[in-house]
Amino acid sequence: MFRRSFMNGGFCVKIVNGFIAFIVLLSSVFRVDIGLGLNPTNRTLNLEEEGYKLVWQDEFKGTELDKNKWNDNQSVNTLHWGAVRNGGYWHKDMISVSDDNLHIKVKYVDGGAASRYGGDYKAGWYTGYVTTYLSNPSDLSNPDTFLYGYFETRAILPAGEGLWSAFWMMNDGVYKTDNDGRDGTEIDVFESFGYPDQPFYTANKVAVNLHWNGYNEAHEHYHVGDFYAVNPYKQYNTYGVKWTPDEYVFYINGKECARTDRGGVSQNPECLLLSVEISGKNGVASGKGNISANVGDVEFLVDYVRVYQQVKEN
Repeated sequence: MFRRSFMNGGFCVKIVNGFIAFIVLLSSVFRVDIGLGLNPTNRTLNLEEEGYKLVWQDEFKGTELDKNKWNDNQSVNTLHWGAVRNGGYWHKDMISVSDDNLHIKVKYVDGGAASRYGGDYKAGWYTGYVTTYLSNPSDLSNPDTFLYGYFETRAILPAGEGLWSAFWMMNDGVYKTDNDGRDGTEIDVFESFGYPDQPFYTANKVAVNLHWNGYNEAHEHYHVGDFYAVNPYKQYNTYGVKWTPDEYVFYINGKECARTDRGGVSQNPECLLLSVEISGKNGVASGKGNISANVGDVEFLVDYVRVYQQVKEN
């Protein structure tokens, strides 16, 4: 399907398969977009009506990461990860809490500074991630893995070409190669792939994806869609997923974007993750442009993470 929409002075024109729809919107922004989904259903999230209650949250108050909720160990062996992550490095020094936000920094670290980290750490671009896997992710008694519910974060994304921020979920079952996502699925509630400045491409787009069946030859991937947020590199937006035994329903700013059961819906508890990655390979950055010329010290700012589940009344 080909679609182009123009917004200028509060007037929107959409061309969809030759049909033109005129929609009056309260906006003074000009936008051109091709082939991107924009809230195809517009259903509004209503957690209270559906019996969902807040069961877990982190509002990132104070000055330190709550280690009872989050793990910032960048080499969690049970997740099969280490210091090197694509075109950069993950290190807990890039994680901080202040001003009621979680901060995941992105900065260049020279060889002298990197030498104090030891091991695989070298000069390059550094960032980080946090996860609710507190110990062994196969231990389903972990209080910070979740089975079904509505999961939401409110965040400002890091603006830089070659950067890749995300709010996502997974468990060890993702690595099973049985052609089925019911053991575990990587649920990418949102991913922002860089900050490109190209004709007919908007930096306001985020992607929603699912992965299952491991990450090698048997790997399965479903791109749910690309959806707009509102100026996401400068202001807060909310990103959420309602995960039920039957489907995933994705939301941006409380409006439904998409729903799917592709791959078989995960039936096992999963953890939460917030992360930034650098485009490239083996610790060497290689984004769409010269990343060192396009990125200063930037941050992924997270206002909160909240988990709601349906609670049966006694």
